[in-house]
Amino acid sequence: MDSGKINDTTRREHGVSSPPRLLVELLEGTGVNIDGNDPCDIQVHDAETYRRILTRGSLGFGEAYMDGLWDCQQLDSMLTRLLSTLASVVGGWLINHQSPRRAFRIGERHYDIGNELFEAMLDPTLSYSCGYWAHAGNLEQAQRDKLDMICRKLELRPGERLLDIGCGWGGLARHAAQHYGVEVFGITVSREQLTLGRKRCAGLPVTLELMDYRDLQGQYDKIASVGMFEHVGPKNYTTFFDTVRRLLAHDGLMLLHTIGDTTTSHSSDPWIDKYIFPNSKLPSSQQIAAVIEPDLVIRDWHEFGLDYDRTLMAWWENFNRAWQSLHAVAHDQRFYRMWKYYLHCCAAAFRSGQMQLWQIVLTWRGARPGYRSVRP
Repeated sequence: MDSGKINDTTRREHGVSSPPRLLVELLEGTGVNIDGNDPCDIQVHDAETYRRILTRGSLGFGEAYMDGLWDCQQLDSMLTRLLSTLASVVGGWLINHQSPRRAFRIGERHYDIGNELFEAMLDPTLSYSCGYWAHAGNLEQAQRDKLDMICRKLELRPGERLLDIGCGWGGLARHAAQHYGVEVFGITVSREQLTLGRKRCAGLPVTLELMDYRDLQGQYDKIASVGMFEHVGPKNYTTFFDTVRRLLAHDGLMLLHTIGDTTTSHSSDPWIDKYIFPNSKLPSSQQIAAVIEPDLVIRDWHEFGLDYDRTLMAWWENFNRAWQSLHAVAHDQRFYRMWKYYLHCCAAAFRSGQMQLWQIVLTWRGARPGYRSVRP
């Protein structure tokens, strides 16, 4: 342990006991100490922190932060160090958490907490997915570049029909209709997203509906799903792509924009599952490849996960800047710490390489053999 940690006398004065040996050994080699002087060290205010970590793992660690039991000056950097060397292990793969009956829970628990929060945190396009920072100097430009890159990868042409599975607040639908002259049908499981999205797309050839993807009908020239596949769940990957097969025109293109896990597993972080994205699970490349065979073909696989680190930290800056007005409306200090922990933890996961961001372009086997993707 670092020699700059507070001594035992100071601990007793503040009612904080020395950390358990097991926890000390766990942190060895991570570059993170308890009560040290480094900005990445954990400052423990209450010994209850130790019990929660040892009995509940990452869930207890996150909850202790929400309750103000510990702090860290550079939260994102500390979490990056931990995620680079430690990993959470949790069960829970027996239940189909993303069944049709549960499909709308993510909308109710996360996206319906209030449009005011997301309007304050996100950019003017209301894009709640990774921006593309190759040529961007700010969040709004990164998101507009991302939206345009999707449209170009899909080779959108005036008069085509685009299906947006998981349309959010209509950012992609609006961009595609305005700049590429396509007709868009988008679906979401969030009532709040639907209400605002319809207002933002008024006057455009855009239709947005509250709907589960399994209920979709019709045929589309192009299909996009941006930041939604993380909520589908492994037990439903086959169903999701069977739906794509049923809806995609024979010479069509499908783009999947999703966070990806570098390993195949059936587990999710318990803190994220409980407080941020209930019933969600990141796919691995192996899981995606397995369910698109034998009749769909990958034409392009683009990874730019480090851009999500930058996107998340931009969201944090916006959220933190707007906190006083958000706090006055509906949210308390525990919510503030929860949201801060969420954004910093996710940024650390991308920075440490534990999570990636993929854009995958698919076609029917034999269709568009000369397809060439773009890298703006």
